[in-house]
Amino acid sequence: MIQEKFLPVGTVVLLKDGTKRVMITGFCTMEEGKTDKIYDYCGCLFPEGFISMDKNLLFDHEQIARVDHMGLVDEEEKEFKNKLNELVKTLESK
Repeated sequence: MIQEKFLPVGTVVLLKDGTKRVMITGFCTMEEGKTDKIYDYCGCLFPEGFISMDKNLLFDHEQIARVDHMGLVDEEEKEFKNKLNELVKTLESK
C-alpha cells in the first residue's frame, strides 16, 4: 500500500498502467477551464522534468502504483502537509 496522501514534492512514482515515471511537482490542481475536479497531484515526466505547462500530468493518490524515490521530508514539509490536509478536510466538508 502507498503511504499517506500528499507525498512530498520531488517524489518519483509510477502510475498504474504507466510505462514512464512521474515526479510530483505540486498539489491540489485543476485542469484548465474545469473547476469540477481537483487532482491530488501535478507532476512532470521523470527524468525529463518540466517541459511546458501543457505537459503537466494531473493524477490522484489512488493512481500511484509504486514509489521509486521519496522527496525531501523535513520539518517545513511536515508543517506544510499538516496545513494541506486541514485545508482539504475543510473543502471536503462543504
